Amino acid sequence: MFRDNSLIPTEAIRLAALGLLAEAPRRYGDLAAEIRHFTSRIAGPSLDLIGTPLELLRLEGLVMARAGAGEQDMLEITASGHTALAALLRARLRAPLGDYNRLVLLLKLRFLHHLPQAERQAQMASIAESLETELARLRDLRRHDAAAPRAFLDWLDQDIAALEARLDQFAARQGS
Repeated sequence: MFRDNSLIPTEAIRLAALGLLAEAPRRYGDLAAEIRHFTSRIAGPSLDLIGTPLELLRLEGLVMARAGAGEQDMLEITASGHTALAALLRARLRAPLGDYNRLVLLLKLRFLHHLPQAERQAQMASIAESLETELARLRDLRRHDAAAPRAFLDWLDQDIAALEARLDQFAARQGS
């Protein structure tokens, strides 16, 4: 993790792998393909997101193979893996919300249901705070560069409006 307790790229891959395995055992190749599909659709292809081999999760005792031979082994999460998953889900979001941090946000939202309710609520509050910080940063940029070219301001206004809508939607979901 970074000093601010936010995830580094390899930990995002670890979060994806453990989260998927917490939902159901998967074959090694299927798990790798699902992770690659998810991460590339959010952050695009990136060498930073290749991550450490899934085999390392097995060596660390976070997953284990059951039944099958070689590539047909089904991987499943262990108790230590569940503990590691919870720790990754508790990590902070880093500002600004670029492609990588957006990936971490979506991974957290995708797998947050694996935390107990009280921790889930705390994480939701932390995510809302991160989004509010991002919104404040964009609004400050908008005020500071009010005389910038229209194309820039229009783009920034769209980003601000989209983030405001997300925050409103997020707040509504927290209440339910």
